[in-house]
Amino acid sequence: MFKSLSTSLIVRGILAIAVGILALAWPNITILALVILFAVYAFMAAGLEVVVAFTSTRAGPVIGHLLLGLVCAGAGLLALVWPGPTALVLVLVVAAWAVAAGLFEFFAGFRYGEGAGTRAMYILGGLVSIAFGVVLFAHPRIGAFTLALLFGLFSLIYGAAGLVAGIDLRHDEKTERDETTKAQHWSFRHSHRQAA
Repeated sequence: MFKSLSTSLIVRGILAIAVGILALAWPNITILALVILFAVYAFMAAGLEVVVAFTSTRAGPVIGHLLLGLVCAGAGLLALVWPGPTALVLVLVVAAWAVAAGLFEFFAGFRYGEGAGTRAMYILGGLVSIAFGVVLFAHPRIGAFTLALLFGLFSLIYGAAGLVAGIDLRHDEKTERDETTKAQHWSFRHSHRQAA
């Protein structure tokens, strides 16, 4: 589906921003609508994590992305199995998901081989996600209106971080391809000069 991690990050960032805009535009949504919105986002995130896992060339990131995909899918499934939960249960589900996903994102920022900007965006995205989860755990009795606003703000920030990380990674990939092409061109020209 996606040929590179950068495309996956960009698409995920755009989807998160769209979800954030919807949540902020209609903060009076019902709990059921918020549950469905959360579940859809969690399933999209899970699907993208699985895609990233199977396009990775190293075993470590594959396992990490698959685990994050399972966490996201589990959170979405849990939200759909009990569509009429109280605001408290929904807040706790969202909080657990945010902390777990944030921890995976945070530690993904320390992977070797990524550019500094990409690592910084993973770390920033992870910290924002963890902070969101901690706030929800600290104040679990907030209403659906407040949760919609917090979820919208979180999605906007998280989406922007993913979008920036994807663009930065795409720039790094393009720079690497350009340098490889230049090196191959120089090697080709140099080998023909020696042959002559």
